[in-house]
Amino acid sequence: MPNFCRSLRSPTHLMLCASFLLAGCSSMRPISTTAPSPKLLAAFVVVGENGAAWARAITPVGTSNMQDVACPLITVDGNAQRMLVRAPAATIAQRSTASDTANSKPSDFPVLTCEFALPKNAVRAAISGTELRLPKEAPRRIVVIGDTGCRMKKADNAWQACLDQKEWPFRSIADAAAAMAPDLVIHVGDYHYRENVCPPNITGCQHSPWGYGWDTWEVDLFEPAATLLAVAPWVVVRGNHEECRRAGQGWFRFLDSRPFDDAHSCNDAKNDSIANFTPPYAVPLSSNLQLIVFDSAVSGNLPLDPAKPRDVQAFNQYREQFLTVDALAAKPGLSSIFTVHHPILGYSVYDDSGVHGGSAALLSVMKSLHPLAYYPSAVNLALHGHVHLFEAINFASNHPATILSGMGGDELSTVLPDPFPANIAPAEGVTLESITHSNQFGFVVMDKLESTWQISAYDVRGARQTICVLSGSKLRCDKTGLLK
Repeated sequence: MPNFCRSLRSPTHLMLCASFLLAGCSSMRPISTTAPSPKLLAAFVVVGENGAAWARAITPVGTSNMQDVACPLITVDGNAQRMLVRAPAATIAQRSTASDTANSKPSDFPVLTCEFALPKNAVRAAISGTELRLPKEAPRRIVVIGDTGCRMKKADNAWQACLDQKEWPFRSIADAAAAMAPDLVIHVGDYHYRENVCPPNITGCQHSPWGYGWDTWEVDLFEPAATLLAVAPWVVVRGNHEECRRAGQGWFRFLDSRPFDDAHSCNDAKNDSIANFTPPYAVPLSSNLQLIVFDSAVSGNLPLDPAKPRDVQAFNQYREQFLTVDALAAKPGLSSIFTVHHPILGYSVYDDSGVHGGSAALLSVMKSLHPLAYYPSAVNLALHGHVHLFEAINFASNHPATILSGMGGDELSTVLPDPFPANIAPAEGVTLESITHSNQFGFVVMDKLESTWQISAYDVRGARQTICVLSGSKLRCDKTGLLK
C-alpha cells in the first residue's frame, strides 16, 4: 500500500487511494491497444477536496462493437490504464422539475462518463492521446467565469438567441479566457439554462436542444467551452440551475468532484433533500492560501427562519455547512478565498424595485454564527456569480472584498445605478467604500503578484476593462463606477 494511503480519512481521499490502487493493479496486466478507442466528446480535469484531481471523459455509447462499459485509456507518466465508469448511459424517467409537467421531459444520457483519480505527483496525462492539463501546486493565473449557458425559459418568457454569438457569446468568452493561458479555472456556477423548448415564433433559438439531458449539456457547456476545458483544470461551483429540479442530474454525472451514487444523482425526487446539500471543501492554492467551495443551489431569495417548518431543514443544513466553513477557515497559517454562487455582499437590480443586497437566505444563516461579520475572519475575498454583472466591491467596514463574475454568456442583468448610492448596504452592518461594475459580457482573471493578487475584468474580446489589486481584504481598482 502506498504510504499516502495509510493516513487518509475523508471519502474523497479514500476514493483517490482506491483508484490509485486499482490503477496499479491494472498496470500489472496487459491492456489491449488494438481495441477501438471510444470517441471523446469531452476530456477535462476537475479539482476537488484538498486538491484531489479527477480526469473525466465523456464518450458516446453503442458505437462499433464496444460495450457500453468500455472507458477509454488514460496514460499517466507513460503508464496506460483503463479509466473507471463514473456514470453509465441511461434515460432517466421524467421527474418533477422547476417547469410544468407539460414543459418537461425525461433526461436522456446516451453517454458514458468515466473518471480516473490522478496521483498528486503526476507530471503528464492524456486520454486516448488528448493531453490533459494537470493542477499546479500554486497557480499564478486563475480565470473566474460564471453564468455561461443560454437562457430558454417559458416561465419568464425568456428566449435568448442561442444561435447568435453576439447574443450568446460564451464560446468567444471561453476562447478569449483560454488565450490567457490560465493555470486554473473557477466556474462560479450556472452552466445550463436551456430548460424549455423554443417556441416556433422565436427564430434565435430554433432547433436548440432543451431539457436536462446530454444534448443540452453538450451545446450549453462542453462544445462552447472546449478550449477552456483543454487549457486548465477546473474548480466547479454549483449554481441554482444545477439544483435537483433543474440540471442536477448532469451536474452529478459530469462535474461534481465527489463520487457519484444514486443518492447524489437527482434522479429520484425523494433524495432531493440529500442531493441538494453537499458539504463545503477546500482547495489549496498555495502554502498559505486556500479556496473554500460552497454549494448554495437551493438557498432561494428569502431569509430562512428556523422557527418556520418550511425553513427549518434548509436553515439547519446551511448552518452545518457554514460550521464546516468555519473549521476550514480556522486552519493555522492560512487565509481563504470563499466562493459560492449566490452573492453574500453583492448588489442587484430586479425590475423597478431598486437596488437589492446579498443573499437573504445565506445571510440569515451566517448571521447566526458571525453576527454582522458574517464571514470567518480568515476570509479575505469572496467570488460569486448569479447576478449577471461584473462587480468589484471594497468595504470600509471589516468585510472581505467581493468579486462578481456572472457575465459569462447568459442574458445580462439590469445595470446598477451610476453613480452608485454609497448609503446602500448589501447587508446590515456593512459599509460600502467603492464599487466598480459593468453589464458587459466577459470574465475575470486573477494574477498572482509577489505578495498579493491582481484582479482584472475582461470583455468578450479579451480586452481589459479594469485592474484591481487585493491587499488583505481590501480591493483597490484603477477605475470606479460604471465601466463603459
